[in-house]
Amino acid sequence: MSDTIETAILGGGCFWCTEAVFENVKGVKQVVSGYSGGTVPGHPTYREIISGLTGHAEVVHITFDPEIISYDTILNIFMTTHDPTTLNRQGADVGTQYRSAIFYNSETQKATAEKVIKNLQPYYDQPIVTEITEAKPFYEAEIEHQDFYKNHPNYGYCTVVIDPKLKKLKSNFKTYLKS
Repeated sequence: MSDTIETAILGGGCFWCTEAVFENVKGVKQVVSGYSGGTVPGHPTYREIISGLTGHAEVVHITFDPEIISYDTILNIFMTTHDPTTLNRQGADVGTQYRSAIFYNSETQKATAEKVIKNLQPYYDQPIVTEITEAKPFYEAEIEHQDFYKNHPNYGYCTVVIDPKLKKLKSNFKTYLKS
């Protein structure tokens, strides 16, 4: 691995799902579930987030090696393993805390996000509603939300919601899977 490390902050509904996807991607060094994009000062709690009143989204903070996987590929995986066409919703998870969002860390990341969305739009019947917003402070979620799928693979939500996302990842991005 190189000494160059980059980060991505992505919200694609429940953070357990997005975390589970990226924990299986080659070049990803770390995935941390958390919250970002809100207006409430201080470190929010899960209970506050799920109220929908903080403005924060459930997100993952991804640390990756760009010499192994590009930001562009990270975004393509992200955009195709959740539904970027549903506003403030992913399946049964409804509210602004479950919005599809890319929080960029630089103008280069912003331009890449805009390009990826433009290139993927023809593959969707509905408009992509993923927000592209400058990164705001990231707050790590409580310990029980970290590595949730790894720790609870047979939990009902995991088998019904996360397993199909992992199947899609394995089908569409074989060359990027960790061995």
